[in-house]
Amino acid sequence: MPSRSLTGKKCLITGAGSGIGRATALLAANVGADLFLTDVNDVSLAETVDLVRASGGTVSVADAFDVSDYDRVVQFGADVHGRFASMDIVMNIAGISAWGTIENLEHRQWKAMVDVNLMGPIHIMEVFIPPMIRAGRGGHLVNVSSAAGLLALPWHAAYSASKFGLRGVSEVLRFDLKRHGIGVSLVVPGGVRTPLVGTVEIAGIDRNDPRVQKLVGRFERRAVSPEKVAECIVRGIDKGRYLVYTSGDIRFGYWWARKFSLPYEYVMQLANNQFSKLLK
Repeated sequence: MPSRSLTGKKCLITGAGSGIGRATALLAANVGADLFLTDVNDVSLAETVDLVRASGGTVSVADAFDVSDYDRVVQFGADVHGRFASMDIVMNIAGISAWGTIENLEHRQWKAMVDVNLMGPIHIMEVFIPPMIRAGRGGHLVNVSSAAGLLALPWHAAYSASKFGLRGVSEVLRFDLKRHGIGVSLVVPGGVRTPLVGTVEIAGIDRNDPRVQKLVGRFERRAVSPEKVAECIVRGIDKGRYLVYTSGDIRFGYWWARKFSLPYEYVMQLANNQFSKLLK
């Protein structure tokens, strides 16, 4: 698909080793982006790099580490900025998932959701967005949240804690970064056929139970492909969209949850504009 926004741009993608991250990296490479890739899994990341280069794409940097490790993100940022200066596009796609009711969820699962899904993107934004601002070229930030960041889905309390948090950060930055010419897109997928489906922890539930396997199978049949999500992300960047849906059911559900969007957006932008004057 053609893209006005990624061609020739330096694009950082986390979680590029599989699923949505890999599909987005391949699509971004195909439309001419210069890629800077990370993933916690060095083997999967290397496979993505090979796929990108085999298709004629460019990977300038690929580094395997955990985005929840702030010091490691700072080190990565120093290396990238020292050699290539600031990014044009930053995509926070890396994430993990655990479901369960509050009496079954363990503290480690709550902590892991927040550490990886919320603090991970925050670490990336802390390190990479200020240099974009100082460069003065504008750009775009993509944060992959979830339908669980919009709606109160069953068994998603820990996951939603991180995804609602990422949505809140993104909504503030949407208005804050506008004065710098940096767009913000919040991607809110429903079901996606990624390796996460097979590895997601469900607290207190036996994954081998036939009833659970039946539900997982039903989920996978309704889920969209990572490639479809990647197309939605690139199209969202091109069109400057804030909310990027990947399926109609999530769009409809959120419409019901929030009917008065236009007055809200007007007031938030007006308030942000007033606060921005204080900085001058």
